[in-house]
Amino acid sequence: MSSFKVVAKVSDIAQGRVKVVEVDGKRIALCNVNGTIYAIDDLCTHDNGPLGEGELFNDQIECPRHGARFDVKTGKVTCFPAVIPVKTYEVRVEEEEVKVRI
Repeated sequence: MSSFKVVAKVSDIAQGRVKVVEVDGKRIALCNVNGTIYAIDDLCTHDNGPLGEGELFNDQIECPRHGARFDVKTGKVTCFPAVIPVKTYEVRVEEEEVKVRI
């Protein structure tokens, strides 16, 4: 079983914003939704676009290339053209540290 890795500080990710980090060679988009941090692959399943460059709309992130949207809590597709969910990662916040299990 993989362990949690410190990837950022809570203060690095403003509410309603996204921060991209690299963990074990993977690009992960950290999304701050109303003070809760979620982690997803920084890769749109439609055309490999950079989700971390997209906008957050409540708990959905929109790919900047073609507008596919994903629920950052579950990874489920909420708007086409994507049809395959994006991978999510377990997040743990301890004091100021954001930790992700890859």
